Amino acid sequence: MPKTGTDFFERVYQVAELIPHGRVTSYGAIANYIGSYRGARMVGWAMNKCSSWNKYIPAHRVVNSKGLLTGKHHFPGGETMKELLENEGVIVEGNQIMNFSEVFWNPSEELL
Repeated sequence: MPKTGTDFFERVYQVAELIPHGRVTSYGAIANYIGSYRGARMVGWAMNKCSSWNKYIPAHRVVNSKGLLTGKHHFPGGETMKELLENEGVIVEGNQIMNFSEVFWNPSEELL
């Protein structure tokens, strides 16, 4: 569990840093894990702002609960998020992860 008492964005980034290569999670799964059960939109906002963080945050691995690349417009170019995921073996068609259930990483189950 991310350190308690830390900034919301910092807790989000601590979880996002742990998403394994070739796996994805959702905004809501991160929010639930850090104890902000209705904080999926805030997690999305944090992913949008992660470029100001001093470490590499794999924001391309965070998608919506249906596997849609809803944050793709925050990456340079139109296809960067898709390309990064495909380079990790994630199957994406259009803006949808096709093998979502296979590559979904739930921090609440994986990080005990």
